[in-house]
Amino acid sequence: MAAGTIFSRASGLLRSALLVVALGASLRGDLFAIANTLPNMVYILLAGGIFNAVLVPQLVRRIKDDPDCGDAYASRVITLSALFLGAVTVLLVVLAPLLLRLYLDDGFRDPARAAHLESIVTLTRWCLPQVFFYGMFVLVGQVLNARGRFGPMMWAPIANNILSVAMLGTYLLVWGPVGNGPLQEAALDGTQELVLGLGSTLGIVAQLVVLVPYLRASGFSYRPRFDFRDPELRKTLSLGVWTVLFVIATQAAYLVVVKLASGGTVGGGDGTGYVVYSNSLLIMMVPHSIITVSLATAILPRLSAYAHEGRLAELGATVGSTLRTSLALVLPFAVLLPLVAGDVAAAAFSWGGGEDRAAGFAPTLALFGPALVFFTVHYFMLRGFYSLEMTRLVFFIQLGVSATNIAVATALVPHRPPVETAPMLVIAYGSSYAVGAVASFLLLRRTVGGLETPQLVRFLVRMAVILVAAGAATWLVELSMSGLGDRPGPLVALVRGGLSGLAGCVVLLLGARLLRVREVTSLVDTVAARLRRG
Repeated sequence: MAAGTIFSRASGLLRSALLVVALGASLRGDLFAIANTLPNMVYILLAGGIFNAVLVPQLVRRIKDDPDCGDAYASRVITLSALFLGAVTVLLVVLAPLLLRLYLDDGFRDPARAAHLESIVTLTRWCLPQVFFYGMFVLVGQVLNARGRFGPMMWAPIANNILSVAMLGTYLLVWGPVGNGPLQEAALDGTQELVLGLGSTLGIVAQLVVLVPYLRASGFSYRPRFDFRDPELRKTLSLGVWTVLFVIATQAAYLVVVKLASGGTVGGGDGTGYVVYSNSLLIMMVPHSIITVSLATAILPRLSAYAHEGRLAELGATVGSTLRTSLALVLPFAVLLPLVAGDVAAAAFSWGGGEDRAAGFAPTLALFGPALVFFTVHYFMLRGFYSLEMTRLVFFIQLGVSATNIAVATALVPHRPPVETAPMLVIAYGSSYAVGAVASFLLLRRTVGGLETPQLVRFLVRMAVILVAAGAATWLVELSMSGLGDRPGPLVALVRGGLSGLAGCVVLLLGARLLRVREVTSLVDTVAARLRRG
C-alpha cells in the first residue's frame, strides 16, 4: 500500500506543480481549484463517512457470518449507493450556482467579477459528475479492503493523475504558462473550462475503472439487488446516521475554510488563497497517505474483528503500537519541514519563472508540519472508535474539532492582510486537531482500558532527543548553503532542500539505532528487506 501511495502522491505532486504553472496561485488558479475540489467535498458530505468508516466493519462481519461471505449484502450496498449517487449528481449539476453561493466569498458577487463567477459555475458543472465516480471508487475499494485486497485502491489514483497531467500538458501546449502578469487574475474561456473540467472528471472515472477487475479476483461476484429491506443494511444505515452528522460537522468547518480562502485572492494582489492552502495541504498529506492511511487501512479489519470478539485489550495495544509506527515518520516530517519549507515550495512551485509565486507557499507549508502530528493521533483514535461502532461519540468529538477550526479561523483571517490568509487557516487547522487529538486519545484509552501509553511516552522522549539533533543538522546544512539565495530556482532549491533534509534523516537514523527506537529501526528494516527481495 505504501509503495502504491508513493507513486500516486508523486504523480499527484507533479499534477499540482503543473497546475500552478498553468493557472498560477492567485484568482485564476483558485477558480479551478475550488471547482475541482467541490465534488470531493460534496461526496464526503453525502456518503463518504458511511463508506469510509462504517462499511468495512460491517463487511468484515458479513464475510465471517454469512454463508455467501457477504456477497448479497455488498451487492445491495453497491446497488443502493449507485442509485443514490446518480440521482444526487444530476441534481447537483442543475443546482451548481446555488451550491457555489455557500462556498464563495461575497466578493464574487461584484459585477466586476461576473466573468469569474460564470467561469467557476461552468467549471463546477464539468467537475460535479465526479461525485458519482468518487463514491463508487471508495465503495468498491472498501469492498476490496474488507477482503484483504489493499493494494489496488492505493495504486488506482495513479491513473487519475496520469490523465490529469496529460490534461494540464495539453493546456500548457495550447495556452502556455500563466506567467507573473495580469493573466493570473483573468477568468477562463469556454474551451479552457472544457479541457480542465472534463479532463479532471475523466481522471476520476479512470481510477474507478482500474478497480473493477479486482472485484472478481477477490472472490466477490456482484449482482444488482433491490431488496433493500435487509436488516443488516438497516443497521449499516442507522450506524451511518451519526457518521453523516460527523461529516456534516467536518464539512461545515471546511466550508468556512474555502469561503475565507476564496476571499484571499478575489481582491487581486499578492493574497494567498485556496490554491496555496490546498496544495500545501497536499504536500503535508504525503507522509500521512504513505504511512498513516496504509497502516490504518490494514489494521481496520483486524480492529473490527477484535471488537466483534470483545478483545478490547488487544484492540488498544494494536492502535497504540500502530500509532507509534506512524509517528516514527510523521514526527521527523513535522520537525524538518518548517526548516526546509522555502526550498520545498520553490522545488514544487517555482517552475516557469515562478520564484516569487512559490515564496508565498513557504509560511503555509511550514505551519502544516506540526499540525500533521495532531491530525495523525486523531486519525488513529477514530479508527478505534469506528471498529467499536461508536459513531455517536465520534460525532461529538468532531463537533469540538470543527467548532475550534471555525472559531479560530474566523477570529484570525478577517483581521489579517490577504497575504496571510492561508497561514492563518493552517493555524486554525492545527488548533482544531490538537483539541481532537487530546480528546479522542483520552476517551479511547478509557474505553478499551489502555493504549500502551507508557510505551508511547518513552518513544516520544527518545524521539524528542533525536529530533533536536536532526533538526540542528538540517538547519546547519541549510545555513551553510544560504548564499544560494532566498528565492532560488527549482533545481537549486531541490538540491539545497534535499541535502539539508538528507542530513537530518541520517542523524535521525543514527540516533534511532543508538537509542534503540524500535519503531524507526523496524520500519527501516522492513523497507530494506522488501527492497532486497525486489
